[in-house]
Amino acid sequence: MAPSIRKREVGRGERVLPGVWRLRLPLPFPGVPHCNAWAVAAGDGVVLFDCGMHEPGSLAHLERAMDQVNLRLEHVRLLVCTHAHIDHYGQAATVIEQSGCQLWMHPNHAHATAAAQDPEAALNQRIEIARSAGVPPEPLERWSKARRDGNSGLAGMVEPDRPLLPGVEVRTDLGPWLVLETPGHAPSHVCLFQPERRLLISGDHLLGRISLYYDYGWSPDPVGEFLHSLDAVEAYGPRLCLPGHGRTFADVGAHIDGNRALVTERVERLAATLAERGPITAFEAVSGVHGAEPTEATGSWWLQETLCYLRHLEVGGRAVPERSDTGGPERWRLTR
Repeated sequence: MAPSIRKREVGRGERVLPGVWRLRLPLPFPGVPHCNAWAVAAGDGVVLFDCGMHEPGSLAHLERAMDQVNLRLEHVRLLVCTHAHIDHYGQAATVIEQSGCQLWMHPNHAHATAAAQDPEAALNQRIEIARSAGVPPEPLERWSKARRDGNSGLAGMVEPDRPLLPGVEVRTDLGPWLVLETPGHAPSHVCLFQPERRLLISGDHLLGRISLYYDYGWSPDPVGEFLHSLDAVEAYGPRLCLPGHGRTFADVGAHIDGNRALVTERVERLAATLAERGPITAFEAVSGVHGAEPTEATGSWWLQETLCYLRHLEVGGRAVPERSDTGGPERWRLTR
């Protein structure tokens, strides 16, 4: 049997509502082949929500997607980023240069932009976290080499012209969009809500296919913050979600419930793993959380997620780390 070949993604544009266009932009990540930018009519141009990752050819994909819905970069009057991850913020510098627009983004963006300011220090910090979590030397060396050799995903470091905080409104032809602070997935994460139409631009806070990810080490309890953010969004009663990946979806309440359920399931799996096998390292706990051993593709993602669940248990008084006097990895045990 011939080996499967991944279909090459290209930029695509489509209208989803009058005055709202989905710009689907390719990504190089296994299992995450594309992301969405959303263009919303605003006077003689558009507000662009998110802008995709920077890599060779990425600008051409954005221009292709816009051209398919009769838009051009010079139509962008404002760029709004839901958060500072590279697949949502990476092309910001290029979009701003081409259009002359401003950038609005939450000010707590150091979790992503610190790496652009000092890539080596950021990488060394992540390597030290992985060592402390018990990642074996060989896969850690392969991962660190791939990170050093890989593309940063950023066209350039750009500070926001305006902090995207509650009380700020993004004005469009569909009416104003309210800023909802939704940390958890990332400290800088916000959602945008249009109350008259009950539309939600959700970034990575809510996706059609439930997929959990948190930035580790930048806030006290990313999992707890994510659960609180689910409550905050639910209170507004959104009718239609425009997510950062995948298609629009209407059953927003069911997706919120599904995220809560999966978080609870994984936290309790972790607690059961610690009760049965602890004290163990975070790396050793990954398989208990996910029911499978980590791979080259999933290892970094799953480890970071597991570390956040451990932190959540620690904040709740249910687990504690035991730190080695000899510089070895931390080991976690359940307290109750």
